[in-house]
Amino acid sequence: MLKTLCSKLRRHHLLLTNTLLPNILKPYYYRFLEHTILPATMKTMDESDVGISCYISNLPGFRGILKQRYSDFIVNEVDLDENVVHLTSLEAPKECSENKAVNISDHLNRSYVTEIESFRSLAGNSDADKLKAFIDELNSGADVSDESIVLSPSSDKSHRTVIHNFFKERLKFLVTDTIDGVEDQSKCVRVRLNNDRNNGRGRSSRKRKDRDDKRYDSRGSDSWPGHLGKFLRFHLFKENKDTQESLNVIARMLGVQLRSFGFAGTKDKRAVSTQRVTVFKQQASKLAALNKRLIGIKVGDFCHVKEGLLLGQLYGNRFTITLRGVSAESEDIIKASAVALGKHGFINYFGLQRFGSSSVPTHLIGAALLRGEWKAAVSLILDPREGEKNAISTVREYYKESGDIDGTLRQLPRYLVAEKAILQCLKRSPGNYLQALKAIPRTLRMMYVHSYQSYLWNHAASMRVQKHGFDQVVLGDLVYSKEEYKVKESFVAECEDVNDNNMDDYSNLDEISETDLPEERNIPVKVVNEEDLKSGTYTIDDVLLPLPGSRVIYPSNDIGEVYRDLAQKDGISLTETAHKIKEFSITNMTGAYRRVFQKPKDFEWELLSYTDGTIPLAETDFDVIAKSVKSKVREEDPTNGSKELPADSSAISVGGDMLSGKLREEKINNEAGMQSEKSQSGGNAEESQMALKLSFTLPASCYATMAVRELLKTSTSVAFHKSLND
Repeated sequence: MLKTLCSKLRRHHLLLTNTLLPNILKPYYYRFLEHTILPATMKTMDESDVGISCYISNLPGFRGILKQRYSDFIVNEVDLDENVVHLTSLEAPKECSENKAVNISDHLNRSYVTEIESFRSLAGNSDADKLKAFIDELNSGADVSDESIVLSPSSDKSHRTVIHNFFKERLKFLVTDTIDGVEDQSKCVRVRLNNDRNNGRGRSSRKRKDRDDKRYDSRGSDSWPGHLGKFLRFHLFKENKDTQESLNVIARMLGVQLRSFGFAGTKDKRAVSTQRVTVFKQQASKLAALNKRLIGIKVGDFCHVKEGLLLGQLYGNRFTITLRGVSAESEDIIKASAVALGKHGFINYFGLQRFGSSSVPTHLIGAALLRGEWKAAVSLILDPREGEKNAISTVREYYKESGDIDGTLRQLPRYLVAEKAILQCLKRSPGNYLQALKAIPRTLRMMYVHSYQSYLWNHAASMRVQKHGFDQVVLGDLVYSKEEYKVKESFVAECEDVNDNNMDDYSNLDEISETDLPEERNIPVKVVNEEDLKSGTYTIDDVLLPLPGSRVIYPSNDIGEVYRDLAQKDGISLTETAHKIKEFSITNMTGAYRRVFQKPKDFEWELLSYTDGTIPLAETDFDVIAKSVKSKVREEDPTNGSKELPADSSAISVGGDMLSGKLREEKINNEAGMQSEKSQSGGNAEESQMALKLSFTLPASCYATMAVRELLKTSTSVAFHKSLND
């Protein structure tokens, strides 16, 4: 009975908010709906829930399975010079003259009276005595009781810099970094032995769990050759891992902090991807040596550069997508759809990844933040939700029933960053929900508000297509002004977004992947007038829609009202703030513009036939390297034949997904819950099936899944494509 009532209330939500309720009661009704009715009936989000409802093409859709295997979704970053980033080599360049490790034995067993006295005049008696005792302990040959010493707190950054330089110039066998002091805002210089290579002293054998949990950061701690750029750039190849997760693994192996790394954008987790990364003052040989230990990750193509990468410094991404189990009434339908996609493109929606995939979409949390409902937002993040793993659901239920923060924190997985941050803050400051929300890493908490912007944009885009079609500019549309600004083809630097970032576990991030929406970037935008229509200056490819903010303008036609009406129904004003917290206010956000229609660049497609679902249908960068290594081994030893590759070949496995045969297929089935290819084909593994392979380039702000949606005319949700395997 309750579910029936809830269902009816949800269906009549628009009627209630449009006609029956006074304006003053609408925000309260929405909150009631959001926190009582919706949770009772809400299931996994679908595309229509976030405004994704239209298509460009009138052609019928067809069946096709997206991401049946990780290698069915290959992403290669495209840099600012429009070069596609590939992994081509796993070896450190021999010609690279790298920084040699300090030979500790050459520096110990000698007196440092002069240096210590100089340090005394610089840092004072207490720190000088502490340093002398540390060096004496090192000189004694015994295993030191502490791996480091911490000098007295200093709030003077320039003084701390002098201390760092002293050790780099006078005591090179020691390295320093800066850590937080005991008191708030205080900083201390930490000193340790430069034992990266350890020179056989045996101290590196101490178990990791016995060491300080905080990793040492390499920033500025080592001397560095002047002729080398301070950043090592490399290509990161990964499979079924998000960018942040991969860099966390590499950072732990190198013993550096995550902040030492820079990258232009995150890539889809459930995919095979290659992208550029930079790391501060690291040797190529050290990273290359990790390839033998890394699982699902490879690094290569090393070179030193002067500057590190920043978010947004990319042109776009090159996709190679294989749709398996393709079937239609005729092949002509498939071919016509592929041709139409290349010619007309697709509606440039924000994909489902932008909103998460749980029963609590991120835009609902964003709406609560914009209304200033801090406790409600915290509840939306912490409360139980449908569709989650049983273990996580149990933890959420436990907290909701008991309120036991310590017990909940002990059970929460580490990747639930937002939940952990909130609970840790509520433990220190019970009831301070705003402070708890601010404890979430900034780019993660801003993702919620940006998600609501995207939610409004999607609805406006759908209304633009429904009312005015996709083949002509109409009066009141927004376009980039060609009189003042020359647009480079169809690839304008617009709202940079995480490109197909998998948001199933949207909080599986540390300092996070979500790129902030950039400012308007001084790109002039204008409203189309009668003169523009007569001159034919603008085409449908020029039409834009804004992401709400204080510096954007809205279409002067009926589409502009879509934003205001929808926001008003959610109890949100686009021109006035409901609170004084700037970061959670649309009026304090600059806003941005985004093309309504997007055409894929360098578009290619082909139909393939296959019988074995375990065999990859597209080559990854790693496959190319593996074939090259195997060919080289055969050339050097023609008698090798079909023998195994040598053990020192960086654990290359031939066959596609860095694991081979049944082991790989088991991993896919266990992690994604999919049926095997044999089950799908009704037990006949030899039955021929069809696949459609697509290759194209998109700007970083576009979602490849929306291009696939235009072909299939079906949902791109993970749950839907899993169901196709049943």
